Amino acid sequence: MGNAAVPEILTALLTIATVVIVVRQCRKPWSLPGRLFIWLMNRTHAGVTRWGLRHVTVDPEATILDVGCGGGRTIRTLAGMGKMVYGIDFSATSVAAATRANEDLIAAGRVDVRQAGVSQLPFADACFDLVTAVETHYYWPDPVHDFQEVYRVLRPGGTLLVIAETYRNQTLAGLLILPMLLLRARYLTLDEHRAMFHAAGFTDIEIEHDPRKGWICGIARRPAA
Repeated sequence: MGNAAVPEILTALLTIATVVIVVRQCRKPWSLPGRLFIWLMNRTHAGVTRWGLRHVTVDPEATILDVGCGGGRTIRTLAGMGKMVYGIDFSATSVAAATRANEDLIAAGRVDVRQAGVSQLPFADACFDLVTAVETHYYWPDPVHDFQEVYRVLRPGGTLLVIAETYRNQTLAGLLILPMLLLRARYLTLDEHRAMFHAAGFTDIEIEHDPRKGWICGIARRPAA
């Protein structure tokens, strides 16, 4: 191997290492790089979150759970809409960031942030009026089971709101197939989202989308009876 090939090999290795770090940080932020990713996600997801939340009416007395709460910006928004908000994330770095971002609301007894995963929610049956998931369901280990776990903690008549900024078959979707594969993220169509909610037992399923931006908002309810 000639000396001229060494820079190319080093560049390739650096590129691979960078991709690995980015993928791991997107799925589970950690340490100092994780804090940067959390800050970026808080900023970049703000628009789609506002858009998604416009599709539900939140009772001022509602108890809400935000699954995959990240840096806690959505928690703070939800606290201005309901009475009590819980947030979970399986990243300790995200939990720490969300706790710092909502320190005053936690002290006031209106927010509770915990480290946990969606597959085993640390809550009793039927205790939430609304469960939100923003830019996170792509990574859930077993989607139907995990949505059934969300169903379990929702009160009869309660609402699930899933918000994301990409879905399969959106405009320019072909450009996102490779990044989603690298992230090991599920890249689902509108109909596949609808089928997933239905398989978990939800009813009154609505799928809203913005094909130009690639945004999707899934609303589903646990039957009242």
